[in-house]
Amino acid sequence: MIVGLDDWNKDRAPVVSEPRLARSLGVLVLKSPPASEGSFVRSKKSKDVPVIRFPRQQVCPVCRRIGTHRDLGLDWNAAQCKCQQKKDGASLSPFRLVAVCPRGHIDDFPVFGWLHAGQEYARDSEHRMTMKALGRTSSLDDLELNCSCGVRSRTLDKATDAASLKNIKSCSGRRPWLRDAEPEECREVLSVVQRGASNVWFPSVRSTISIPPYSEKIAKLVDKHWVILSSLPSDALRGAAERIAKAASKVTTDDILSEVTRRHDEESGESVNEEELRRQEFRALMEGRDPSLGDGDFVCEVTVSGSDFDVDVPEIFTDLRKVTRLREVRALRGFTRLKGDEGADELCQLSMCVTDWLPAIEVIGEGIFLGMDRGALDDWAAEPFAQKRLAMLQASADYQAAEFGRPAKPVDIVKVALHTFAHVLIDQLSLDAGYPASSLRERLYVDPEMAGILIYTASSDSAGSLGGVASQADPDRFAAAVREGLKRLSWCSSDPVCIETEASGTDAMNLAACHACVLAPETSCELNNTLLDRALLFGTHDPDEEDAGIFSTFVQDLD
Repeated sequence: MIVGLDDWNKDRAPVVSEPRLARSLGVLVLKSPPASEGSFVRSKKSKDVPVIRFPRQQVCPVCRRIGTHRDLGLDWNAAQCKCQQKKDGASLSPFRLVAVCPRGHIDDFPVFGWLHAGQEYARDSEHRMTMKALGRTSSLDDLELNCSCGVRSRTLDKATDAASLKNIKSCSGRRPWLRDAEPEECREVLSVVQRGASNVWFPSVRSTISIPPYSEKIAKLVDKHWVILSSLPSDALRGAAERIAKAASKVTTDDILSEVTRRHDEESGESVNEEELRRQEFRALMEGRDPSLGDGDFVCEVTVSGSDFDVDVPEIFTDLRKVTRLREVRALRGFTRLKGDEGADELCQLSMCVTDWLPAIEVIGEGIFLGMDRGALDDWAAEPFAQKRLAMLQASADYQAAEFGRPAKPVDIVKVALHTFAHVLIDQLSLDAGYPASSLRERLYVDPEMAGILIYTASSDSAGSLGGVASQADPDRFAAAVREGLKRLSWCSSDPVCIETEASGTDAMNLAACHACVLAPETSCELNNTLLDRALLFGTHDPDEEDAGIFSTFVQDLD
């Protein structure tokens, strides 16, 4: 398990320049995780991200004994059992189950309590517990626990049921990733999950696209030295700027001083929230950025502006941009367990003490941006059909909010429609541009004043920035992709079941959406494949609703 930021060697962590995102998160700087050079082998001198061993309970595959590493191991650094059945000791395996609570606490599965619950046993006897596989199935029912004290054996069947530990173990309040933290008082009921289950750790990530002037070389240079420059008195600032300019290339002292002044003025203003970050990005995408203006990390060529499409596309489209270069920064601000990110107040701490930095990564990519007519979307959203679908989704949102005891969030039916269309674009662009769908990502720009979709390939793998998606911003190619995507997904192989579905997906937050049509890979969707409804785009099979979708008429004209 990776430990908290208190134990990280932040001096070896490279700065990730993105002051807008840092300000929105309330920190001074963002840094990428430190890494050792030249070798992936950890040692006592290793300077990369520190970890601790968790779960503490281990199982020997030879003698089948269960215990901590201290009980079973030959050496602290070598996860080997000291049983004599193998010359060098058998490699230990972590126990399969862990116990977690909704507040983020995590502990070992109570093997002793689970096995001895409801049975009489000698308290002073040796309890040598083992686990063996019966060889019948691969389920938990096949794993049998035994103890040398003579109690009846018991399998792990139903261990993952709700409240299975209610009368066996209460939450200990342990936070093992914070090594010096005292256990917290906690009254939550523990849940048992597989140690590698996806709900053991939900990261809360906030990201932004670097836009001018923050994407320019001078802004990144000043940000790298901002911790020092921001604290210098005015009479010492010029000397520091001269030394920085001398070490850099094609940068003058006046350039640095000008950027420092701009940065000071910016940070003296109001704090920036996530909504404002999106609005700034939307404005930058709409304005565009000519590639001849510099060597920054944001290049956005205006392809179509002001509904000036010379090709057959839906009238609701207004702008098209070719984003040949973009840089995305993603920062980790906390995490949750058992349920996803529901707000900063519920996030688990990354450190014991308040830090002035957070871990982040940066990725370079390219993409395509589509602007849409917000006024026309508002007119469509006021129609009875859209209001009917909105009421269904809002009812599900209100129910889930009441179940989890949190405030209900209003559903924006325009955002649902644009989100669904973004998945249509991802599906079609993966075919036309030659990228796997999992390497494409969406970014939605939706509020009462804006409506836009960015599909991009900011990915750390090899399928990331080959120019294939940006090339689809050519009006003719884009129009062909839209026509093909809408025509293909106007029908689903699961219809009429899919189009008539009134509740589906996580927390019933989807309507007409399934894996055969608009569900996308988890890495592609920023809303975890929720708030999707294909009927908003194409209408339903009801004669009164066939023409009610945003693209219903357009698709019918294609036939």
